[in-house]
Amino acid sequence: MSNARDPEFSPQALNRAMLEAVDFVHSEGWDAPPTLFAVVPTRLLVDELDALDEDTAAPLTLIVQDNLPDNLSAGSEALADYVSRIAWPEGVAGAILAQEIRFRDAGEGPDAAARPARLFSGVLRPEGVDLTLLQLRPTEEELAAGGAFAEDQIELRGGPDVAPGILAALRYGLDQDPEELV
Repeated sequence: MSNARDPEFSPQALNRAMLEAVDFVHSEGWDAPPTLFAVVPTRLLVDELDALDEDTAAPLTLIVQDNLPDNLSAGSEALADYVSRIAWPEGVAGAILAQEIRFRDAGEGPDAAARPARLFSGVLRPEGVDLTLLQLRPTEEELAAGGAFAEDQIELRGGPDVAPGILAALRYGLDQDPEELV
């Protein structure tokens, strides 16, 4: 595996992969179950992707993990436990989890209602590169005021120390050796 100075293990590469995850999940619509992505260096897939232009391709490629159990609800301890138990093979550079949650903005005061939101959490090997983004679900009023394409106007928030538990669970899964679990 490469080191942290490689472009595919940079915060910029994770940011680009996270935005691709946002676009993918957004296209699926709201009220969706959690989505887990393996993040793989694109260079490992060049032989599989004939039309890939190596000069313009993103350094990382997302691979949707379609095998999540149906009983894992967003924000649950069971979901965090599940993702922490996945021992990713060495070729996987990272993981991204998208889930719908209820979010209360502390800046709006203690009486503010929690709003539906999507939480995107991603980590890369080696330790230290992670990112969490939040997308609030637009209200009916926001959709009406925004016009015909308001649903496609994605506003993301982020910051340090957001969802440290899920980041730790994703990182734990990356730190496991699949050979030891066999």
